[in-house]
Amino acid sequence: MKLLYSLAIAVVMVGQMPCEAQAPLKLVESLLMPEVPAGPYADHMAVDTVGHRLFVTPQANKAVDVFDLNSGQLLHTIVGFGNPHSVFYQSELDQIYVTDGGAGAVKIFSGVDYQLIKTIQLEPDADGIEYDPAQKYLYVDNGGHDAGKDYSFISIIDTSKGEKVGDIRIDADKLEALVIDPLSSRIYVNLPTINRVAVIDRVKRTVIANWPLTKGKTNMAIALDAMHHRLYVGCRNADVRGTIVVIATETGKEVESLPIGGWVDYLAYDSKKKRIYASCGVGEVYTYQRLDSGGHRLLPLTDTAVMAKTALYSADLDRLFVAVPHLGGTAAQVRVFQPR
Repeated sequence: MKLLYSLAIAVVMVGQMPCEAQAPLKLVESLLMPEVPAGPYADHMAVDTVGHRLFVTPQANKAVDVFDLNSGQLLHTIVGFGNPHSVFYQSELDQIYVTDGGAGAVKIFSGVDYQLIKTIQLEPDADGIEYDPAQKYLYVDNGGHDAGKDYSFISIIDTSKGEKVGDIRIDADKLEALVIDPLSSRIYVNLPTINRVAVIDRVKRTVIANWPLTKGKTNMAIALDAMHHRLYVGCRNADVRGTIVVIATETGKEVESLPIGGWVDYLAYDSKKKRIYASCGVGEVYTYQRLDSGGHRLLPLTDTAVMAKTALYSADLDRLFVAVPHLGGTAAQVRVFQPR
């Protein structure tokens, strides 16, 4: 209750700022999930840009919902999860990969009939995923505190074979969000309990650097502007206040701190519009414009809903999808925004 009260106060405060009418994001549709029971969380999503499907993980329903983006209708609900965290769609194989934190596994489903194809067992709390299209490898963070260990893994799954082909051990009891640098062999991953970012060489499969954060803490979200060598790290400094720490990837040094709302859980860099989107649980998307000088300017806020902290930006569709949990009188849904 204390958290929700704090978030309610924050929504009132930020609601006084110019937002929806002038916001850089325009609400164009809401995809309703009326079957989802009350619960404070929804986790990460994926999109099928060719088939125009959206895959959503309403954790309170322990399921994955599949939406038709052309009609806005629910196509199918995939059940049988302990705690669905993240989902990835492999278009070449027409397969859906879902991390199940409750089972400590990645479950692979057919994109045709949504039947389970295979379960790949990992450590408990299998969570975030990132895909390398060059190698067709899926990187999954798992292990750590919930597995009774003071270290974690990034497990490597070859989607062509449907098999785990390796593990990268990281000396931290929790990992949160990872991003691949397409212009190098690096992976960046958050270590939120020790306020650091680990740098991994995905060819050598080892940690090569460990960057401390001093301008923010409890780093939970991450995004990359590879062209300009900038890493954006979303931090939950407090319930209603957070920070995006900007790191120069050539040096690992913090170069800027951008204020945001609390409970950030998703960051994306829009390379076409040179913007950073930060979805925060206080009920706002914070949008920063990258300037030609290299700095950033905050644009008007975009209203979402309390605890709508996870999102997905699709550059191909030019849409930002924000997952809204079922809280109070607000039904579970995905709000679809078009960048202006």
